[in-house]
Amino acid sequence: MKKLSGLSLGLLLITSTLTQAQTKDPVVEGIVKEATENSQLEKLAHELLDVIGPRLVGSPQMQQANDWAVAKYKEWSISAKNEKWGEWRGWERGASHIDMVYPRVKSLEGTQLAWSPSTGGKTVTAEVIIIPDLADSIAFAKWLPSVKGKFVMTSMLQPTGRPDYNWQEFATKESFDKMKKERDAQTEAWTKRIAKTGYNGRTLPAALEKAGAAGVVGSLWSKGFGVNKIFGASTKKIPTVDIALEDYALLYRLAESGHTPKISVKADSKENGLVPTFNTIAEIKGSTNPEEYVILSAHFDSWDGGTGATDNGTGTLTMMEAMRILKKVYPNPKRTILVGHWGSEEQGLNGSRAFVEDHPEIVKNIQAVFNQDNGTGRVVNLSGQGFLNAYDYLGRWLSKVPDAIKAPIETRFPGAPGGGGSDFASFVAAGAPAFSLSSLNWSYGNYTWHTNRDTYDKIVFDDVRSNAILAAIMAYQASEDPAKTSREKSVLPSNAKGEPGVWPAVKSPTRKGGVE
Repeated sequence: MKKLSGLSLGLLLITSTLTQAQTKDPVVEGIVKEATENSQLEKLAHELLDVIGPRLVGSPQMQQANDWAVAKYKEWSISAKNEKWGEWRGWERGASHIDMVYPRVKSLEGTQLAWSPSTGGKTVTAEVIIIPDLADSIAFAKWLPSVKGKFVMTSMLQPTGRPDYNWQEFATKESFDKMKKERDAQTEAWTKRIAKTGYNGRTLPAALEKAGAAGVVGSLWSKGFGVNKIFGASTKKIPTVDIALEDYALLYRLAESGHTPKISVKADSKENGLVPTFNTIAEIKGSTNPEEYVILSAHFDSWDGGTGATDNGTGTLTMMEAMRILKKVYPNPKRTILVGHWGSEEQGLNGSRAFVEDHPEIVKNIQAVFNQDNGTGRVVNLSGQGFLNAYDYLGRWLSKVPDAIKAPIETRFPGAPGGGGSDFASFVAAGAPAFSLSSLNWSYGNYTWHTNRDTYDKIVFDDVRSNAILAAIMAYQASEDPAKTSREKSVLPSNAKGEPGVWPAVKSPTRKGGVE
């Protein structure tokens, strides 16, 4: 008898634990066995996140990811294609070099925002100044010409770079309360300061650009150690950069104390004009009811401060792995099983809204949609999304899931229809039974959601493996169910004005984005 290695023994124990409490079902057993003994998650994650990287809509990396996914599915003998849904401003990120050069030399942590103009291959060196606290928009208009040739700081000075949980652990209550009170006051004062300019956070950079500023400097702290959120620029000619809290605060204090700090910025990026944008769609054709559909769903695009690992690399990996497993273990489903990797979710669910708009023949015959899009954690919440009888079929399907995966999941029926948080909402609005597989937090909001720290190392692969098993079993059960799912909607509660609740409306996608 061959001696088992520690890893092999561990995998056998995991497989046994996941299946021991369930009624024997060879497909369920096969799904668990394949997921635990032959997982491809780490390999897929490395290829997608480390090699291709972030997937900003309209970027070459997004197109590379679409093509990679199609090739991967074909490698698994699954039919796949890239389906065009629109066009977007093509933009390619380059390197960012940001340095303080006066009153001393220091390399700064920062990056240009998505779609920020480049510095044209040059290094721009200029003084850094702060938006002043002026009386009103008239006073600001008089001050505005003084920004010419300077970098302008547009974010408030954070009083602490320590997250609240760190203060709660170590500070006295009095000290913590004092800090929060002072921070609230500073936040309110900064909000009023910006309002008195006559502009807001979106329109102010354009005004600075028009006045001849060398660039816009901000810092969108994400309330955790070393994390900033990285979104898009609203300037058209001058660079917009985000600088880490610690370095931004240094520049702010120096400017405030009259030490006239100077920075040099070299931001390389490339404009590629309008480029086509795609959803990647793969399918395992149904054998009995091929015109009915079970859809596995996850958005493929990301912001690009990090590599989009948990938003939504993990959802993407979950659904790819579930499809791979299903093709191997359950190659002849009764209903067609589709997977949708949607584009431009981050700009308004555009890829999935386009699919709903372009494929009414599919939408009217959807058995269920399972979407995952809120981090690396194992699934712990499942809502009926306002469908009156969702408790019946979701409960039936969940009963076949191994106890170790099913036990932490809290269900809410009938629940309320999602209005736009992720791609399942595009289908819910159209009346199709679509559900969010909502995950355990893992500090998602602070540390990885749209941040510069959303990278491979934040993935908890045991949880993602659990989710792939869950998605595969739910798809299998939805495919096999002899009954078609009910679309009857619950009566929604009245709003604050006493008006009857209204089901979310179907919205059209933005088909041409990033342009005027």
